[in-house]
Amino acid sequence: MREDFVIKGDICFSLSANELITREDSFLVCADGKVAGVFDKLPERFEHLKLYDYSGKLVIPGMSDLHVHASQYAYRGLGMDLELLDWLNTITFPHEARYEDVDFAKKAYGIFVDDMLKSETTRACIFATVHVPATIALMDLFEKTGLKTYVGKVNMDRNCADCLRETSAGSAEDTRQWIEAVNGRYENVRPIITPRFIPSCTDGLMRELSDIRARYDLPVQSHLSENLSEIEWVRELCPWSESYPDAYLKFGMLGGDTRTVMAHCVHVNDEETDLLAERGVYVAHSPQSNENLRSGVAPIKKMLKRGVKVGLATDVAGGSSLSMFRAVTDAIQCSKLRWRLSDDSFPALSMDEAFFLATKGSGEFFGKVGSFEEGYEFDAVVLDDSMLKTVIDLSLRQRLERVLYLSNGRGIEAKFVSGTKVL
Repeated sequence: MREDFVIKGDICFSLSANELITREDSFLVCADGKVAGVFDKLPERFEHLKLYDYSGKLVIPGMSDLHVHASQYAYRGLGMDLELLDWLNTITFPHEARYEDVDFAKKAYGIFVDDMLKSETTRACIFATVHVPATIALMDLFEKTGLKTYVGKVNMDRNCADCLRETSAGSAEDTRQWIEAVNGRYENVRPIITPRFIPSCTDGLMRELSDIRARYDLPVQSHLSENLSEIEWVRELCPWSESYPDAYLKFGMLGGDTRTVMAHCVHVNDEETDLLAERGVYVAHSPQSNENLRSGVAPIKKMLKRGVKVGLATDVAGGSSLSMFRAVTDAIQCSKLRWRLSDDSFPALSMDEAFFLATKGSGEFFGKVGSFEEGYEFDAVVLDDSMLKTVIDLSLRQRLERVLYLSNGRGIEAKFVSGTKVL
């Protein structure tokens, strides 16, 4: 039976993009894996519960990484002088081919999983590779951590290295067998349909994946409008579509009844943005990756204004850091550059907004996740910010800001997922 308990500490969480709650020396109650409330004084009915006393330390919701490539973690920081398509062909595809060797995959994935467990991330949407045995090995590793994840076997039957190219029928059949093998096998890990992106999947494979998705009622993750040359490529490959997002829509993989997360969306026009909002698509904003691969800066404030669901992502290894704190500060800094250099019609993201995107904004893809509002899943990270020494008296909000900018993932003292202490 799951343990109920209380955390005492300096608590920060978001109600909305513009409403950050800070409660010093307060009590956060977990009951049956969910938040039972935040209190200045612990109510008598909870006084019998176990107390984790983290007085003087920050307590924040766990962060959800909406887009990360587990197989790419081993070569972070390599090929950063290349743009997206050259980077894929030169760095990514040759390395991903190595995951056909399950022993290699277990070693590489073991490093990735261990580092994510020690990070501020409690939930994630993860790309594996085309290889079924290695993908299952990754899921096995994540199940042991207690982190809540979606893991996808990647699908590619065109425009990739020969060593990774699947046949359309083979890719679909491998996906079916993989889902049958893992469905109901785990408590913490779930499968997610993962066409790498439109250029790597033929129309026939996309139709097959759409049927598989519907049969097993699974969510979808992919890439969308990351790079200008990629968008032009989609126009050539899919002349029957009205736009890049429409290509996914035609296959039933753009929101609506299909829970969908699309990475990047850097170059979406107003009409496409409204389509994402209308379909309830989650955009995984990956600012560091978009910098490194010279893709651009996504119009996040415009998306939020138009009602698009937006979360944050590290996109390793396009992004070189697994830290969601880094994703928060990169999102702020990139939006400042967009405002200054290309579009001053929308202000830059504030710290409050970016923190929301990493917690409640991303967490919503997983359900009621990413806040300490009553009834939310109890995902929490405890941070010791005492190593950030200063002679200045700081408010709780200022301490949070310094952690986001300066901690670089240090100082994580404890981590809870759905009420279970995992670190």
